[in-house]
Amino acid sequence: MTATETTGSARPAPAAGPARLPSPFALGLVRARVELLGFLRERDAVVFIFAYPLIMMAIFAAVFGGEEQAFDMGPAAVGIDFAQYFLPGMIATGTMLSSFQTVAISIAVERDDGTLKRLRATPLPAVSYFLGKVWQVLLVSVAQTAGLVALAALAFDVPLPDDGRWLTFAWVFVLGTATGTVCGVAFSTVPRSGRSASAVVTSVVLVLQFISGVFFAFPSLPGWMQQIAALFPLKWIAQGMRSVFLPDAFAAVEPAGEWQHPAIAATLGIWLILGLVIGVRTFRWRRRDDG
Repeated sequence: MTATETTGSARPAPAAGPARLPSPFALGLVRARVELLGFLRERDAVVFIFAYPLIMMAIFAAVFGGEEQAFDMGPAAVGIDFAQYFLPGMIATGTMLSSFQTVAISIAVERDDGTLKRLRATPLPAVSYFLGKVWQVLLVSVAQTAGLVALAALAFDVPLPDDGRWLTFAWVFVLGTATGTVCGVAFSTVPRSGRSASAVVTSVVLVLQFISGVFFAFPSLPGWMQQIAALFPLKWIAQGMRSVFLPDAFAAVEPAGEWQHPAIAATLGIWLILGLVIGVRTFRWRRRDDG
């Protein structure tokens, strides 16, 4: 057999195909690590988002330590330790800060500095980018809430709920976090630039905190303010957390005279769907002046 025949009979090696990317879920976990490291490097964000509820809990509980929050429950006024009443509101606002505020500001900044534009040009699927945000929010929210509960129980003797109430805590926490996250994505298109994002988003969150029973007892707020607060998720997250950490008798002081678990789930679910629809329709990878 000649060399020519040998060469002619040899088959060329198949060309190597393009490398297959990991699944969007796996890429989302990788992106979550990037998001978490980026969050931790922003020390001011860590202080105002992660530590803020802890600091506020410590300040208010120390200032009003030993005092009772009194409620008119029929023929008599019933009191509860201020720290115990304040804890559900702090958990609710911590959830909103870690989800809505963090996501809305971070996306607006990443759009403004070109990060989203560069990510759009990579093979990273959009769903992996958003999964990274979700995982980062969940990790921060869990750590933040665990710190709040530990601080309240160990430093201020706040009684913890029984086993049955932790199930209510779980679904209110998960649904509230998910709602805050998707609403943050939808709201991220409102600020006109990354520089204005912090002022715009923080202002909205502060107003909601004051009218949603975070800093004040919700039943003591004016009726018109309660009605406005009932349109937004934070009021319902706080009410759900009160149903976990306050005695059942205190449901009577709520505007409806009960904890309204179905209404909490329905309202948060509506906001979750609304945030998804608006987020999908309005999300932009580029700045307004970038086409």
